[in-house]
Formats: sequence, structure tokens, C-alpha cells
Amino acid sequence: MSIVRLTATTFAASVTLSAAIAAAQETGRPGFTDTPMLPGGEWHVHDPARPYPERIMPGSTDAAPPSDAKVLFDGSGLGSWEMLDGGPIDWQIDEGVLTVTPSAERKGFHALRTREGFGDIQLHVEYRTPVGATGEGQKRGNSGIYVMCLYEVQILDSHAVDTYADGQAGAIYGQYPPLVQASRPAGAWQSFDIVFEAPRREEDGVLLEPAYMTVLHNGVLVQNRRALLGPTVWRQLATYDEPHADRLPLCLQDHDDPVQFRNVWLREID
Repeated sequence: MSIVRLTATTFAASVTLSAAIAAAQETGRPGFTDTPMLPGGEWHVHDPARPYPERIMPGSTDAAPPSDAKVLFDGSGLGSWEMLDGGPIDWQIDEGVLTVTPSAERKGFHALRTREGFGDIQLHVEYRTPVGATGEGQKRGNSGIYVMCLYEVQILDSHAVDTYADGQAGAIYGQYPPLVQASRPAGAWQSFDIVFEAPRREEDGVLLEPAYMTVLHNGVLVQNRRALLGPTVWRQLATYDEPHADRLPLCLQDHDDPVQFRNVWLREID
């Protein structure tokens, strides 16, 4: 029986090797064509004809932009940005750091927004809240990253000061508290890495899929592909009542605190 098993095993290996050699000769690439079809019926498992992913160069560190990133702020200027209200940009850049400049003259929602709109993205933002702030709760180092200028990830000094759970740093504001509170002390540089999937609608505006958001705060997962209830609102339930464009700008919020930013980049997801 051992001889029979050895012969059968040898035969199977020979057939597999022959299939691999044939596939490589046909495509010039390694793989197999005698394997099962993957769901969708287009590619075999290990199919040599399956397109390779595009090669990119990752950044020199995990926080540095990769070669296919769109760099929105690297400390050298604000050419990619404009004020949401259309006025002149009065946020300050000093030694490569961008600082919110609060203004009592502004009314309503205050923000710096990108000139270009985006849909599905991977976003990296570094920020720090001011040292010596004396406010409490939402009045301490408050800002926000608004994807599509609609969906907010909260920035706040949450290391030592508490507020309502869905308003802490790393919260999807008004909807989901962070899974854990991963804030560093005020004055320390912190990071958000966000993967955002825009909502999908039928041509007549009927919602097919909500927006989804994944957030890492200082390298820690705090939101795991959350299905968003709708655009961010205050003291109300978010809904998708109003359709919006497929591509919209990114906003950094001015909430009357001198929060600072650096190293802002994103990758568009196909």
C-alpha cells in the first residue's frame, strides 16, 4: 500500500508541476490554471494571468507619505487649501507647523478646506492640542477632521479631561465613541489614520450603502469600519436625508482653539 500511495502522490505532484510549467510558459509568470475558480468566475486561485497590483514606494516611516499620496500640507504652504467662508486664509504657518487662528468675527461653522474634492480615501493627519488650556470638556483643544466636510473625527484634549463619550478624541462625533481612549498629553504630537468609504446612492438619490469609517489614533484602532448614520450634526440624530456629491473637500475645523497640524496627506482608493 505504501508503494501505491507513493505512486499516487508522485503522479499528483507531477500533474501539478506540469500545470504550473504550462501556466508559466503561457503567461511568463508563475501560477496555476488547474486550480478552482474564485468567486465571480474570473480568476483561478493563484492565476498567473491575474493583474499584478501597482507598485508604489512606501514612505521612509509609517507616517511619511507614500509615492502615490496627495500631499495636502507638508509645512511649505497652503496652496491646496482655502477658507470655507471664502475669506483670506489667516491660519499661521511657523517652522512647518500650521496653527488654527481663532476669530471672533467668524459666524457658524469655521474651517479650512481643500480646494479639491475626494471620495474614498486613506487619510493621515498629525495634530497637537495646546498646552496650558484651562477649559473643560468640549472647550479644551477642540477641533475636528471632517471628511467630505461632513463626517467628523473629533480632535480634543482627552488625555486628562472628560466629556461625553461620543465627543472624545477619536470619536465619530455624535455617533460612536472610540473603542479605547488613546490620546497623548496636550502638547504631544498625535496622529489619525482614517480609511473612509463614501456613501453610495442610486441615480434617484436612494441610499444604497452608508459611509464607512475606520480610524487609528496614535496607531491604535479606535473605529472599526463603522457604518455612519449620516453627516455629523450637534445634539441631533444624524441621517442621510440630503444627497451630496460623490467627491467633496476635506475640512480641518476651527473651534476657537489654537490646535496645530502637520504632515497631512491622503491616498485616493479605487
